[in-house]
Amino acid sequence: MNQDRFEKEVNVNRKGFDKARKKAEKIVSEMTPYEKISQLLYTSAAIERLGIKEYNWWNEAAHGVARADTATVFPQAIGMAATFDPELIYEVGCAVSDEARAKYNKNVQFGDRGIYKGLTFWAPNINIFRDGRWGRGQETFGEDPYLTSRMGVSYVKGIQGDGEYLKAAACAKHFAVHSGPEYTRHVCDTRASMKDMWETYLPAFEACVECGVAGVMGAYNRTNGEPCCAHSYLMEEILFGKWGFQGYFVSDCGAISDIANGHHCTETAEEAAALALKKGCDLNCGNTYEKLIDAYEHDLITNEDLTKAAVRLYTIRALLGEFEEHRPYSDIPYSKVNCKEHRELNLKTARQSAVLLKNDNGFLPLNDRYKRIAVIGPNANSVRALEGNYNGRSPEYITVADGIRRVFKDAEISVATGSALVSTRGSDGEELLSGALAAASEADAVVLCLGLDSSIEGEEMPYEAEGFYRGDRTTSYLPRCQIKLAEAVCDICENVVVLVTCGSAADPGDVVSKKAKAVLHLWYPGALGGLAAAEILHGDCSPSGRLPITFYKGDAVLPDISDYSMDDRTYAYSEAEPLYPFGFGLSYTDVEYKKATAVSDDADTLTLGVTLKNAGKYDVCEKVQVYAHFTDSRTETPKYRLCSVTAVTLAAGEEKTVTVKADKKFIKAVLYSGERVSPDGEITLYIGGHQPDRLSEKLCKNGCLSIKP
Repeated sequence: MNQDRFEKEVNVNRKGFDKARKKAEKIVSEMTPYEKISQLLYTSAAIERLGIKEYNWWNEAAHGVARADTATVFPQAIGMAATFDPELIYEVGCAVSDEARAKYNKNVQFGDRGIYKGLTFWAPNINIFRDGRWGRGQETFGEDPYLTSRMGVSYVKGIQGDGEYLKAAACAKHFAVHSGPEYTRHVCDTRASMKDMWETYLPAFEACVECGVAGVMGAYNRTNGEPCCAHSYLMEEILFGKWGFQGYFVSDCGAISDIANGHHCTETAEEAAALALKKGCDLNCGNTYEKLIDAYEHDLITNEDLTKAAVRLYTIRALLGEFEEHRPYSDIPYSKVNCKEHRELNLKTARQSAVLLKNDNGFLPLNDRYKRIAVIGPNANSVRALEGNYNGRSPEYITVADGIRRVFKDAEISVATGSALVSTRGSDGEELLSGALAAASEADAVVLCLGLDSSIEGEEMPYEAEGFYRGDRTTSYLPRCQIKLAEAVCDICENVVVLVTCGSAADPGDVVSKKAKAVLHLWYPGALGGLAAAEILHGDCSPSGRLPITFYKGDAVLPDISDYSMDDRTYAYSEAEPLYPFGFGLSYTDVEYKKATAVSDDADTLTLGVTLKNAGKYDVCEKVQVYAHFTDSRTETPKYRLCSVTAVTLAAGEEKTVTVKADKKFIKAVLYSGERVSPDGEITLYIGGHQPDRLSEKLCKNGCLSIKP
């Protein structure tokens, strides 16, 4: 997509807002207080006398329309972040909203207005993946506030469209300062300084509000003492005040009950409901807002409080075209669901999401030089390892084993499981090991499929095992049983490629890291992820993904996961040498950065020109990154701060000069007060295919260009 067109489309103003607001005010004015209360629960009741149909607000679309049967299952959000390509994620959002409308049109036709059938999607999750052990980190766009902002805005605008009506309604979640641990989220108080709030935790939310996101979801936890769904500072002062948010605010599911029962900020559920409503929470995912009837009768809330919330909700329903005689987007046919165009986009996204972490002496691509390939590991034939969580259901899944059979047509393919997915008290899957070793012993090369899946890594789960606690991880090492399998396979076959499917960082252990010829991290790559992986292994395309989080060594000493200070966290402030750094990823070709210049400078953006040359034999989608580095500043600043990402396609041998836009907001320093100011020291911008840190330059064998803005 043309960059100028992309910038125009993702910054369009919502033309129909005023019209929708007036329609909402008229509709709500005809409701009684009790009817208004019925509209503030996610299961909004029908009001027959006004001709209003029931509406269920709860729907999900983290990486495709979720939980409602057939849909295109794109790579999980963390995989989309690894593409480092905001334009591509905008296209994904457009495809998701096409399918959303297509499914909604049929749902209405057949009278199905139940859960997961509406057009209000509680996505994207733009929390910061500040700790790689958080089980829900897979739903986010990584650890960096700039990357999260860009990916979040792109996905929101793709979901919502650019017409007078919303194609679907996106919702930025979970506001705010929320990223684990899962097992304390209903009771914990996350403490964050003003500097950390405004430098790290809030920028992506601010960006999504600026671009017109329809909804914001509050988090379960308290932040600095107040529950996030009834927060004076976050909601009243910042969201509705400073930022001027005009959309709707929804609680996370059950979070208003937590105000009384988990956080003990009120004595009763009735008081919790009244407090949340007065602070600006319009919609309750849960049933605590049933208590608003008592709150109204006991004068804890007013009719005006109810009207304010109902009007905001009905403005969104009006923007979706629900009350129009000719419903917008009603011509999008059901054939759009998982259509050929969307499958091709899905495959493209999966290819770009894969991150090549190691490739000794150019071992990959395999091409057709090996005639016997063993595909081994607990995720070799796993559909669940493709899906991630908050997923739809694809009509077709291509696992890694399936993909290799399709692509390596002249090779003899054997498949073995080798071990359990995770070590438990009962078994490591020892009975599977000998079969895997037999396959490896007769193979010319082994594709070793390790990792996790959403049965053990995810949202507030009851699961506990070695290395895992209720959805979170306690280490970045892969499960012991998988490391044991990998070490045994590496002892038998010298040509081993490791593929990892999981939603977070993964350390396969020292023996495997040293002996494996290549490591490719796939995340949860979507329904066609196995085909994308096979094509990369074969050499049909060059890998181009970059790490959206830092990969730390399994034995690294990390801060407590419940500590929300950004000290010693992420690439911006961590002092530990990582296993692999943020922004890192190899390819099959060498891209030379030959020249960088400042092109233009305005209030918000610094435009740079950079000349690139693809000096290799493979076409590539290069991920140009710009980092700000601050020196001699009296204000504490990150070591580096990403401020620009641009995907540039280069044919083999091609040289191209492109412009990239650096966001000045991220070239500023944040004071302890939270104020963003021009730093008092010197700024250097580094432009390259990776972060300008020592390890990245060692792994990539090339440096970044520098420029003084």
